[in-house]
Amino acid sequence: MRRWIFAILSTLVFSTSAMAEDSLIQLESHFNVEETAARMEQVLQDKGITVFARVNHSDAAHGVGMELRDTVLLMFGNPKIGSRLMQCQQSVAIDLPLKVLIWKDAHEKVWVSYNAFSYLQHRHQIEGCDATLSKMQKGLDTIVKLSVN
Repeated sequence: MRRWIFAILSTLVFSTSAMAEDSLIQLESHFNVEETAARMEQVLQDKGITVFARVNHSDAAHGVGMELRDTVLLMFGNPKIGSRLMQCQQSVAIDLPLKVLIWKDAHEKVWVSYNAFSYLQHRHQIEGCDATLSKMQKGLDTIVKLSVN
């Protein structure tokens, strides 16, 4: 009986950690946070994608007397594509517009982090929108790669 319970718990823990690992995509940038964010905004603009907000978390922290390594969040999207996804499952709107986090780690490396669309598909139980999800994932992957290299 103990082996059986251990096997079930091990499976649950492994499945949860695997899902968590697959949910966040992270790429190292060859540029500092500010330049990476500027490059990404330019790529988005060139592709006709609206940047809705740029949140500088490190500036906000400094404003209240706290230290935080460079950390910028970009929020952007294309309502023509995002609305298609919301038509499939309206709850995905909580994760739209898309967000990309650009941040410097303790070793001075700069990273770009964003949700994988497979995570959003699972999180919101999206069905019947595979083509839209695939298009969005490929587009975001391309935008990030152009911004970090």
